[in-house]
Amino acid sequence: MQITETLNQGLKREYKIAVPAAQLREKVDGKLVELSHKLKIPGFRPGKVPMSLLKQRYEQSVMGEVLEESVQQSSQQLMTERNLRPAGQPKIELVGEFKDGTDLEFSMAMEVIPEVTPMDFTTVSLERVGVEVPDSEVEDSLKRIAKRQRASEPVADDVAAANGDIAVIDFVGSIDGVEFEGGKADGHYLELGSGTFIPGFEEQLVGAKKGDKKTVKVTFPAEYGNAELAGKEASFAVTVQEVRRLKDVPVDDELAKSLGLTDLAELKKQARERIEKEYGAVARARVKRKLLDILADNHNFNLPETLVEAEFGAIWQQIEADLKAGRLDEEDKGKSEDELKKEYREIAERRVKLGLLLSEVGRQNNIQVPNEELSRALIQEAQRYPGQQQQVIEYYQRSPEALNQLRAPLYEEKVVDYILERAKVSERKISPEAFAAEGEAELKGRRD
Repeated sequence: MQITETLNQGLKREYKIAVPAAQLREKVDGKLVELSHKLKIPGFRPGKVPMSLLKQRYEQSVMGEVLEESVQQSSQQLMTERNLRPAGQPKIELVGEFKDGTDLEFSMAMEVIPEVTPMDFTTVSLERVGVEVPDSEVEDSLKRIAKRQRASEPVADDVAAANGDIAVIDFVGSIDGVEFEGGKADGHYLELGSGTFIPGFEEQLVGAKKGDKKTVKVTFPAEYGNAELAGKEASFAVTVQEVRRLKDVPVDDELAKSLGLTDLAELKKQARERIEKEYGAVARARVKRKLLDILADNHNFNLPETLVEAEFGAIWQQIEADLKAGRLDEEDKGKSEDELKKEYREIAERRVKLGLLLSEVGRQNNIQVPNEELSRALIQEAQRYPGQQQQVIEYYQRSPEALNQLRAPLYEEKVVDYILERAKVSERKISPEAFAAEGEAELKGRRD
């Protein structure tokens, strides 16, 4: 195999590769001999089929197979020998038209992953801001738990429904006198004042009694999920089957026991731990964001245009979808397309830079995602699709690319953990209110 480098500029590399005709012929003849031992041709014993007959019938297809294998093997050999790490799929093209008896010549063009030298992470200083969870927040959590455990019981037939009551209703919705799909139900439990139905619907049932028939008129919100209904006026024929009143559940040992716990003290302990865990997850996300800012500011290297274009393309596709749906961010409104593209390209460049940096840190330090963690993530992903869990698992098992997408965020978190373990991270605890205010201030104006 002969290799000629035809371009070495920045991260771009191009090569011309020639595989000798004699090498190709040797491979073709070898495969034809192998084939002769497998073929069953009338009049010939296995392995005794004349080479002339084999060439006549099979040489063209075997040659195609050899050419494909030669391109793959030569390309891989080139990348191994020259320690090349492509940033994307190399572009391979035949040079001229191949003819039997001539060398196979093809070109290979690619962008390579840049050399990245990570900074000394022990020089990084960060502050992790947590929350001192007050007893009042734990008590509020217990009240919400108790509220979810409430049972309802029917009220007398002459008692009118009030906010907080449950109206058991049959309803049929129509627009301009025509029923629409998904607008009909029988025996539906609706908690009045919960805000779970279309705005204005629940309010019109306050005061209703068992057996009442009402016509409820509403307008679907302009941003309603179903575009065919969004912004349209609708009428619902509603029959109240029953009015039920929720019975308060006290926060006590019995509540804890109903949840499988020993007593109220254990329930309080679990509630506090859950709240602390939730705040901890937010605090972790904030310190990670600060770390990524430091990493982005302290590393400069050439970025493969292949990766930047792919990332920008994905971002811009979402922006165009948001534009079409009228969901554009407030800070983007009034900007020209060129201004938006410039800003979002910078975001794409930042993401590519950080992705390459974190990948290099992981590679240099042999950071891996254990199979058991990946399996847990796969099960969690499958549980998002009730009734289709097995199909989802099989899909990921069949698709290495999809499995890598599932592995990527786990890998990133492990690399971030590795860096944080070496950085100087101080701790500070503040009130929930101050924590929320700091978070809002940190996010203001961010677009990454």
